[in-house]
Amino acid sequence: MAVITISRQFGAGAMKLGKMLAEKFGYTLASREIVQGIADKAKVSTDFVLSVEKEAGTRLSRFMTRIISSRGMVNKILRDDSGYIDEKLYLDYLVLTIVQIADEGNAVIMGRGSQYILRSHPDAVHILLVDDLENRIKRVERREKTSYEQAARIVHHEDKRRLSLYHRLGKQDYDSPSLYHMVLNMSRLTRPQAFEMIRRIVDSMGSPPPATT
Repeated sequence: MAVITISRQFGAGAMKLGKMLAEKFGYTLASREIVQGIADKAKVSTDFVLSVEKEAGTRLSRFMTRIISSRGMVNKILRDDSGYIDEKLYLDYLVLTIVQIADEGNAVIMGRGSQYILRSHPDAVHILLVDDLENRIKRVERREKTSYEQAARIVHHEDKRRLSLYHRLGKQDYDSPSLYHMVLNMSRLTRPQAFEMIRRIVDSMGSPPPATT
């Protein structure tokens, strides 16, 4: 019942690797699923959740300062009104949703602080993807079908937003190797090579994934 969390530098190609892992292992890929889970709990639209998420990214002052049990989180949230979400509720629902996904197991969780939320989870494998700035810009350029200059601005903005987020969290160490089982430099690896390295570490933890086809 392994859980793989993938943190990444923006534009490092994490989503394609996450999809590859999920498809090969038969796991759930949790990215939009996290947004949907939050929306369902709050009884609001996914667009509403995404708008709060974007705003919250600039000032999540309490994010991961306290990780509580899923039971305590459920009891707390059940006392809140339905059909509404703000930054505070977003964070509560985010933690609850990621914990629930992890409890079900066999999932690849994309970002959203999951390396912190599940830091002590016994079956979690934490991966960080990095890449050269030039590669990241070119990847965003292709993905967004935009100019190189605009892609560079997007990467710069997202890097700055992430640094600002973690500074406000008091979590300036998201890129510290000590948080992860493995840091993969995608400028030196192909996706199949990265997949094989992750497969081996998942297997070594006693939770082998289903056989690949």
